[in-house]
Amino acid sequence: QVQLVESGGGLVQPGGSLKLSCAASGRISVVDAMGWYRQAPGKQRELVAVVASDESAEYADSVKGRFTISRESAKNTVLLQMNSVQPEDTAVYFCSGKGRLTTCSVFASWGQGTQVNVAS
Repeated sequence: QVQLVESGGGLVQPGGSLKLSCAASGRISVVDAMGWYRQAPGKQRELVAVVASDESAEYADSVKGRFTISRESAKNTVLLQMNSVQPEDTAVYFCSGKGRLTTCSVFASWGQGTQVNVAS
């Protein structure tokens, strides 16, 4: 009922920048929070950053000061600006979103993921 579509992944050199975007669509009434998670090969999925409806944000310690999450609420879109990327940032990045549908049901959805590779 809710689709999350990520874009913006790819190959970037260490120290470079990349911007990820995720758009939510469907019978959405309110999006309470949107965020980014990542999963590296052989590792568990981990939180990168999340932003609430009041624009408050939380970050993993490993990305604080380098990544910035933001929302375009009118478009149900969340962005992740990644600066000073390092090889350890290589992972599949997943968008997440939760909120309420027009039917008043709650939703919690994931995108399919976008690959980010940091290599020289």
